[in-house]
Order: sequence, then structure tokens, then C-alpha cells
Amino acid sequence: MKNQKIIVLGSGLVGAPMALDLAKDPQFAVTVADISPEALQKLGEYKNIKTVRADLADVDKVKELVAGQDIVVNAVPGFLGYQTLQAVIESKKNVIDIAFFPEDPFKLDELARKNGVIAIVDCGVAPGMSNVLVGHVHHLLDATRSALIYVGGLPEIRVWPYEYKAVFSPLDVIEEYIRPARYVENGKIVVRPALSDAEYLNLPNISTLVAFNSDGLRTLARTLDIPNMKEKTLRYPGHIEKIAVLRETGFFSQEPVEINGVRLRPLDFTAKLLFPKWKLQPGETDITVMQVVVEGEKGGEKVRTIYDLFDRFDGASGVHSMARTTGYTATAAVRMVGRGLYQRQGIIAPEFIGEQPECVEFMLKELADRGVVYKQRIEKI
Repeated sequence: MKNQKIIVLGSGLVGAPMALDLAKDPQFAVTVADISPEALQKLGEYKNIKTVRADLADVDKVKELVAGQDIVVNAVPGFLGYQTLQAVIESKKNVIDIAFFPEDPFKLDELARKNGVIAIVDCGVAPGMSNVLVGHVHHLLDATRSALIYVGGLPEIRVWPYEYKAVFSPLDVIEEYIRPARYVENGKIVVRPALSDAEYLNLPNISTLVAFNSDGLRTLARTLDIPNMKEKTLRYPGHIEKIAVLRETGFFSQEPVEINGVRLRPLDFTAKLLFPKWKLQPGETDITVMQVVVEGEKGGEKVRTIYDLFDRFDGASGVHSMARTTGYTATAAVRMVGRGLYQRQGIIAPEFIGEQPECVEFMLKELADRGVVYKQRIEKI
């Protein structure tokens, strides 16, 4: 296999661990670009990683950066995600995307096909591996009746008042709390407010958690013919009420208000206060919890397939769990594409990967090799 050039756009809490993981492969020459010198400085000590300071909000700069690369990893914040993905596709580069932007990625499908590009979007833990696993089970069943995804990234130690830490862009976290949640019920799209329909769950390896509606189905809502599908976010009990008060009071509003002659967005003020409380401090550890439940029929029998994930911060590497579960899914996809195992062109939702068992097996093994283990069980119902 020829050496391949990989560029990671974004060197945050997920981007940096992805770069380090990819740099362990001798066939990859890894470059990381970010506007923050502090973020890049953490990678400066690794001689096999090239760092470039660049404003990734500049589309022309993005095109310049990716021009000589073979595969691009898009790890910019969500508000930059779509324009960055479009710039990469216009540059005719294969791309693995974890920006989780709110726009419809399939608007770029025709462009990706025209340019011969493999563009795997939403390639994290959820959306990401959750979609891969749902797509995989759906592909194996004769008929699929329902798919339910529970997922959350949490601090291992609960600290009042929010008992939560953001290990990716906090603005993207707030977006989860304000964007209406779409799910599929009896074959129809249903829209409910985020944070609604709370339920308490006891999952393996952890105490009781609360789950609420969030807009996490994303591409699943349109790509798979499953009559009932829902994704719910997991938090510690009590979190919903605190966030709901902030939201309903207007603290997440982007409409400017005037205070003593100064106009400012409430969201900016809230972010200034919240984000320091949500930041993981040195020594603090996180966990990722996910359960994917798919029910249907196979050979005339009703069956339920369950995948459980419980992952912790890795003290040896210093990589947080959300970075591991999200980032290593994306790096597995990079290797999968780089080795020619997946070749379908266009905008690729992760559930499309689930249609190819050999690719699912490859990604699960790559994750397991890094300690991210999905435990499967199948039950007759």
C-alpha cells in the first residue's frame, strides 16, 4: 500500500486524538490544521505529525490545505461543518466527517458522486456507530420493526449543579437542547421538543440515568424503512429540569437583547458562564454509555438485537472516552476507505456501511483493538 496523506481539520478534544491514532500507521502521513496555536502546540512534540495554523472558516484556505491530501477528516465545529465538507468535496477528496452540522448532507450527494468522492458523514459514536449497527441489523433481518438508541457522554464523578461536562463543542451540546427532536412512529415523522418524554433507565455498569428526546436520528429518519425509530440522550437525573429552565427563560436565544445600551445575544452570555463549568478539568474523567436495540423478524421468529457500550477515560493515553468512541470510529473509517474496503461514492450515511458485514466487522475490530468494545446479545421475543 502506498503512503497516504491524511489531514485532520480541527485539533480539539477529538481532532487531536484522531491525529495521534492515525499517525501510528506508517502508511499515513498526518497533518493537522487549526486556528488555535494552543491546540496545535499539544501535537508539536510528535515529529510524525505536521501542524498548520489556519483559519478553517476560510473556504479558500480549506481548499488550499486539502489540495495535496488523499483523505480528509472534517472535525470542525458544527457551524462550520457543511461549508467545510462542501469545500473538501469540491476539491475531489475523500472525507470522513464528524462535524455533525445541522444542514442536510444529501444536498451534496450529487456533487460528491460527480467528483468521485467517498464522503462518510456523521461518523462518530452517535450518530455514527449507532447508525452502522442499526443499518447492519436491519440488513440482516427479514423485517425490522423498531430501532432505539440511548447514548450519552458523562463525567464519571457527578459535580453539582449540572453533573455534566462537554467533551466536544459546548455550542453543539446546547444545540441538542434547543433543536426539535425528530423520530419515526408508525412510519411517520414526529417532531417533539428536545428534552421531552423523560424516562429512567438502568443500563449495564452504571446507576440510573434519565433519557430524553434529542435530534439524533439524523439520516436514519430518511434512509431506512423502519416504522419506529428514536434516539434519546442520556444524562444524570435532575439535568433535564435545570437545562429546561434555562431554555424556556431564553438563555439560549440568539436574538439580541439590550442591556444598559449594549446589545448582546443571551446565548453568548450563557455560554460565557456555562462553558467553564462544563469544561473537563485536569484529572477529571468521563464515560460514554450507549445501548442500541433493534427488533424485527428473522426466519419467522421475532428477535431483538442489543449492542451495549460502556467506555471510560483512558488514563494511559490521557484520551477522554468521548474522544475515543467518536474519534476512533472516524479513524477506523479512514483506514477502511484507505485500504479500499469501502468504495461506494457520494454522501455516505453510516448506516450504508452497515449493509456490508465485512466493513462492520472491520470497524468493530478496529475499535475493540483500542479498547472500545461493543457487546452484542440476541434475544427471542
